[in-house]
Amino acid sequence: MSDPRAYISFDFDHDEKHRNLFAGQAKTDSPTPFAVADWSSKAGLNEQEWERITKDKIGRCNMLIVLVGRYMATATGVKKETTMADTQDVPVFGVYVDGANTESTLPVGLPRNRVVAWKWSTIAASIDQMMTEKKNRK
Repeated sequence: MSDPRAYISFDFDHDEKHRNLFAGQAKTDSPTPFAVADWSSKAGLNEQEWERITKDKIGRCNMLIVLVGRYMATATGVKKETTMADTQDVPVFGVYVDGANTESTLPVGLPRNRVVAWKWSTIAASIDQMMTEKKNRK
């Protein structure tokens, strides 16, 4: 199996630090049998350009991983990204970061039963599930 490509969706204003840690650990420290490529946007763009580039990137990924932080209710970009994933049949799951938990607000399109703790064995199981779903959707 080739390495899965994941677009990492996060609250740019509050959780960039957690995205950097997550992406770094996924590449170097995680005990998972997967290498997750972070295809998220690294720079601020105008709205139209951001939407075009982001939709294209998400469409070329195997999954979208939402980093669910404490301030997710204000993350309008995350809502747009989960909608883009849904319209392109890209499976989505979330990972709690920054003290977020089962009481935290989730973006539209991300069911609570698809959000897991930041534990690499659980994340590996979710990645495996997303890859199976992506394969079955074809």
